Amino acid sequence: MNSAQADAYLRRLGVAHPARPTAEALRELHLAHLRTVPFENLSVHLGEEIVLEETRLVDKLVGARRGGFCYELNGAFGALLTALGFDVDLLAGRVYGDEGRLGIPYDHLALRVRTVDGGEWLADVGFGAHSHYPLALGERGEQPDPGGTFRIAVAGPDAATDLDVERDGTPQYRLETRPRALGDFAAGAWWHSTSPRSHFTRSLVCSRITDDGGRITLSGRSWTVTAPDGTREVRELDSDEEVLAVYRERFGIERATVPTVGVPGVPAVQAPEAGRGE
Repeated sequence: MNSAQADAYLRRLGVAHPARPTAEALRELHLAHLRTVPFENLSVHLGEEIVLEETRLVDKLVGARRGGFCYELNGAFGALLTALGFDVDLLAGRVYGDEGRLGIPYDHLALRVRTVDGGEWLADVGFGAHSHYPLALGERGEQPDPGGTFRIAVAGPDAATDLDVERDGTPQYRLETRPRALGDFAAGAWWHSTSPRSHFTRSLVCSRITDDGGRITLSGRSWTVTAPDGTREVRELDSDEEVLAVYRERFGIERATVPTVGVPGVPAVQAPEAGRGE
């Protein structure tokens, strides 16, 4: 990523170029990303190819002012952080699903970020409802955050190099600590965008954090506003005009027609408001 691309990305986030790659700068960038760039899976249902190449990701998030899911959001954010002088590794994770089962290899992409003031952080702007700020990767106690109480734990005695990331006492995903390349996640992105077993092919979701620390989520035609205290207001949008207005006014996504779940033979489901994909 060159300086002009980095500057355009920062303008998209609405933040100034940080003077130094510090922990405080990382916190500001992380929160701005979650407030500005939505977690969304529209490409899966619009027939848009998901290409895990830095230029293509930045073109989508910055040029087209869209969002994406984990591979796209954290892939692009990692490229921006690297351009700003942070030391960044891409890490592979497996998401906990029903009955505590782990998902496929390369199920999730998160970032390990080192700052010049000595910190090592888990940055993740691509997991839906998650921490608003980076988590201290070496801390094993509770880490309070506006998004919940988080804890990073060693994943069992026989997996000392793996870490479990927990939110409010519930494991969210298991994280490997070996650095990966962006291309390593291509199979995971393909599976999640094509498999009938992936919740991304069975639901539509567009979600972001609000300025007050709450969350807004459009799941198909279901519109959910979550207040900072966790209370929710849910209503169904009756008309196409209402749905398109929400995409445009609340997420900055211009659409001429309402996206619909588009994988033949796969039943649609409503995306959850908590956990991955909100």
